This record gives sequence, C-alpha cells and structure tokens, in this order.
Amino acid sequence: MAGNKTQKNGITLLGLGPGAPESLTREAWEWLKNIDVLYLRTRHHPTVNFLPNKLTLISFDDIYEAHDSFEGVYGTIIEQVISLGRSSEGVTYAVPGHPFVAEATFPELYQRAKGAGISVRVIDGLSFLEPTFRALGVDPFPDLVCADAMRIASAETPQFPPSSPALIAQIYSRMVASDVKLTLMNIYPDDHPVRLIHGAGTEGELIEDLPLFEIDHSKHLGLLSSLFVPPLSLYKSFESFQEIIAK
Repeated sequence: MAGNKTQKNGITLLGLGPGAPESLTREAWEWLKNIDVLYLRTRHHPTVNFLPNKLTLISFDDIYEAHDSFEGVYGTIIEQVISLGRSSEGVTYAVPGHPFVAEATFPELYQRAKGAGISVRVIDGLSFLEPTFRALGVDPFPDLVCADAMRIASAETPQFPPSSPALIAQIYSRMVASDVKLTLMNIYPDDHPVRLIHGAGTEGELIEDLPLFEIDHSKHLGLLSSLFVPPLSLYKSFESFQEIIAK
C-alpha cells in the first residue's frame, strides 16, 4: 500500500469485493465514508447499491458504449484516472473484486501513475477467486490454471495443459461462452463435465453442472460467471509427456 491513511490526493485504487456488501473490507468502508466522490469502472456490481449514501458515484460505463474494443475502453479509463489523479483532490477509482485480480486497467494504471510521480494507494478487496474456490470445494494448489475467457475465446486451442484443472473467468455472455466452448472442444470431449459458477460470494450464488457443449445454453450467464474445467487424465498433456521422457 502506498500513501498514508488520511491522504486524499493522488490515486486510490479500491477493491469492492465479490458482490456481497459484508465482503467489503473494513479498510475500504472507512475510506469510502471519508470521501465525497467515487469513480467506478462499472455500476453493474451488487456492492454498489450498499455504498455510503453521501457518495457521488461516477461510472465509466458509457465508455464501453463508445468503443469497439476493450483496449480502447481501458486506454480511455486509464487516461481519465491519471488526469484526475493529478488534481489536488485526487481520485478514488473502484472496481469489483480485488484491484489486481482480473482487472486489465490496474497494472498499467499503477505503473504509469508511479512513473509520472503520482502517489498511489491500493485498498485491497476480496477477489472473486476465494468465494469461487469455496463454492467449488477445491483448493487451487498445486496446479490450478486461471485464464481469461476472452483469451481462450480468441485462441484455436486452450493455452494450458488439459492435465491441470482450470478456472476461466469472465464468461459474461452466451457469445463468449460459445467461443470458449469451441476452443476447449478442440482438446476436451464435447461431453466433458464442467461447472459454471455464477455470482460467487453473493446472495445469488449458483453452480451449474453440465457437459461442455451446453455451457452457452445457460440462462444465468453474466458479468459474475466463471467456468471450472476439471482435468483430463494426467497423461493427456504435452507437459506430462515431457516429464515421462525426462524420467
């Protein structure tokens, strides 16, 4: 964490947690009670409805409608937050979950602000990962792979070994689910059993067990959906073959 607890200038990056208001950290709540304006990457997050009433909320949702690519969206958000951070009042910018977990804007924003001599404070938040692992009843160690749905969707084959379990985040629409499915089916059987997790850590938490080829038929897909892909046999990956040869 950079900066002190009373600092208001510069940039404060804040995590809103997975969605349940009780998951917002005490540190985040105390900070939110002492500021007047909060910038949000999106208003479409359950915790937003439970923030202090006195806050003026300004979201970047309109930027998503003005650009054809996520790169354009993220670039515009970064420029605006950097500009706000240069002001004497500074800026608090909040996102779902944890600032550095599945948040494309934060690492670049953090590095650019530091490089420009702008003070940066990070207020951690519970990410979607912890409630997801709890809901699934799995421990990510030693070899679970975390992947982004858009990267999987744009690839011909999944860029991780099928002998490892995988969690694919941000399955936010039927179109994305369909593209992810087609990529995975180049390696996995069509009927490979998978699990869709919706709203982990919220009141609406739901898990669907279904075959891979049906994931884009789910009626519950949204911004808080992820896909858990159990592994194939230990000997179904190139890495396993390399291990055998090495031995």
